Amino acid sequence: MEHQLPPLNALRAFEATARHLSVKNAADELCVTPGAVSQLVKTLELHLGVQLFRRVNRGVFLTDAGQAYLPPVRHAFRQISDATQKVAVPAETGLLTVSTTPFFASAWLVPRLKSFQDAHPDIDLQLLTSHALADFARDGVDVAIRHGMGHYPGLASQRVLTVEMVAVASPALVAQLGMPGQPADLLRWPRVNDAQRKGWRAWFEAQGVQDAGPVRGPSFDDAGLLLKAVLAGQGAALLPAAMMAPEIAEGRLVALCGASWIEDFAYHLVCPQSSSQRPKVAAFRDWLLEAVRKKPVSSGRRKTASPTVEGPAPVPPRRAGLRRAASRTP
Repeated sequence: MEHQLPPLNALRAFEATARHLSVKNAADELCVTPGAVSQLVKTLELHLGVQLFRRVNRGVFLTDAGQAYLPPVRHAFRQISDATQKVAVPAETGLLTVSTTPFFASAWLVPRLKSFQDAHPDIDLQLLTSHALADFARDGVDVAIRHGMGHYPGLASQRVLTVEMVAVASPALVAQLGMPGQPADLLRWPRVNDAQRKGWRAWFEAQGVQDAGPVRGPSFDDAGLLLKAVLAGQGAALLPAAMMAPEIAEGRLVALCGASWIEDFAYHLVCPQSSSQRPKVAAFRDWLLEAVRKKPVSSGRRKTASPTVEGPAPVPPRRAGLRRAASRTP
């Protein structure tokens, strides 16, 4: 007799908990309570008659049975996603769901979206913002824009925008301290940092300042908060030049030293390979690349030579989610 399939919600709870190795993070992702996730996992364990997780203090770890069960479960979810996309009519009209980080959405994407709507009035754009990983199968996302190195297993990835980082400060702080004449002058300024606290050291190195000293000042895991701290006069910061151009042009920010640094990381357009040629996705990709081409050519110093736009980079299929490397602060 065929073995009865386990409940789908229990499988989702198992896969999310195994991916995060955290009941709490799985609960946040699934929009349920940690208790509900634990109960679903317990239901699955009772159904299978094996223990899938070892619970140590507050952490969870996969047992041998859990490690063996996880790959086919993920593969099954991927197959369901691929089958759904093949059955669905790839119409050029309808809803297009785009996932991106809050800062990229507010500082670069949203101000330009009218031109997309004008060019494609039959496509209704739904914009989702999050720093969390995007799972295309589970979240109903058509395409994502993420900040990273562009290596996302199982996904088609295309570089769309390199990130030129420019030192900026509020006009009030510049009036107080004076305009720096050279990059080394900023060593004496108060500075605010990204969450990894590595940006300023790399920026000083790119400007030929070798001894930047210890990293001081507050740090923020969201570029929007970093911008608010700069506007409040708390210090100078490194922020993406293309996204700060309106703030600089309107006098709310001052670009310092005229020196910039282009990160190794870049913004990439990411989607499952099976949907990369769907008309709606292709329309958004073509519009995005054209919008990027309209920006002024950067004159910043590159740490490594890399083109602004590169072709799709297919990689071996795995699961349809963005790996954690895909999610940098901007």
